[in-house]
Amino acid sequence: MPDWLTFAWMPSGQLQHELRILLHLVSKGDPTKLDYRPTPTQRSLLELLQYLTRFGPIRLRTIKVGVWDMDVWRDTWRTQEAAAKGRNLEQIKDALGAQSASFVELLGSISDADLRSEMEMFGSKASRGSWLVWMVLCHYVAYRMQLFLYLNAPNPPRPDYRRQFDTSK
Repeated sequence: MPDWLTFAWMPSGQLQHELRILLHLVSKGDPTKLDYRPTPTQRSLLELLQYLTRFGPIRLRTIKVGVWDMDVWRDTWRTQEAAAKGRNLEQIKDALGAQSASFVELLGSISDADLRSEMEMFGSKASRGSWLVWMVLCHYVAYRMQLFLYLNAPNPPRPDYRRQFDTSK
């Protein structure tokens, strides 16, 4: 693989780009609609935003270390989840804004060789660069889309689709 085609040039710039988009979308949110849930079992808008403040840094630090330990992961997740649940909209914006500098710092010390080295997570092996793309970058892209849909939902009353399929009439 040519040197210019390695992951080294990409991660922090792409992650910063995703964070800029997220921050833009968050700025468009209506603070009175933070309770919005598309369905009763999905996260509310506030819960989604709180989740966005924790998943990237946890995953990126794990990939940087290169060793995945379920117990450490679980403990870190619970600690960060508790901290995130206490964040209001302004604190969410601040936390997302701080991730950009954190990503530059964390990724700045990862070499091309580190990104090519293999690690195991969730019972699967892949290069740390692949994990970075799949577990961090792709998740930001996916959750950005989910946030976009939440923000653009008209929030109508949910129709009762069961009536359409009621054959007793």
